[in-house]
Amino acid sequence: MPVAKQEGQESGTEAPSLWERMERSAPAPRASLTLERIAAAAVEIADEEGGAAVTMRRLATKLGVAPMAAYRHVDGKDDLWALMIDRVSRELTVPDGTTDWREVLRSYALQARELMLAHPWMAAMPTPVIMLTPSRMAVADRQLAALAACGLDADSVMAALRTVTSFVHGSAQTEIGLREYQERHGWTSGDETRQALAPQMRYLMSTGRYPAFEQYLLNASRKDDRAWEFVFGLDCVLDGIAQRLGI
Repeated sequence: MPVAKQEGQESGTEAPSLWERMERSAPAPRASLTLERIAAAAVEIADEEGGAAVTMRRLATKLGVAPMAAYRHVDGKDDLWALMIDRVSRELTVPDGTTDWREVLRSYALQARELMLAHPWMAAMPTPVIMLTPSRMAVADRQLAALAACGLDADSVMAALRTVTSFVHGSAQTEIGLREYQERHGWTSGDETRQALAPQMRYLMSTGRYPAFEQYLLNASRKDDRAWEFVFGLDCVLDGIAQRLGI
């Protein structure tokens, strides 16, 4: 993948980061391509066609520019992913007056799940790309500040935040994976999915090796309520943090 030489590289100095370039003064009116336009177009493509569809060539076609034009603004796929993550993550907000650590973390967690479900391509993003953008750093900083206000040490604060973040991402990734699996097979509901998988399940249950799972199948009433399941799990995680750290 060709990489455009950024300003500062000719003299041997360190090139400005993607975010530093974004914060510089606005381009001249005649400039047809900006990082904001690139990010918006890439998000639209990913939302409509999937993350794998976001290529420089596809992006150039959508923007109506030459295929090499985008390379003057982004160094490659990591830059492009970061722009996309940062753009959609601007939607994550908590009211300024909210300071309680649990309320702050819970609010962000609920929003993050909804954000990932709305933009399922996020589930495939590398963790460093997801975290190292201005919008995501602002979200993390707000949560860290709420936890630190409880008088915790720095390591405990970060470990607690990462625990909640891991739960949110893992849960959302599982939900997205199931939804995509159902869509590939043309199953439109949990009942249709269970019906299609019934032969396998019947055999497994007939072995008698999984009595606890069989009780779940017979007695559970929220098999398809992913939102309830997420909230229940999230509150268990937050309860655990509160108990462990005494906050």
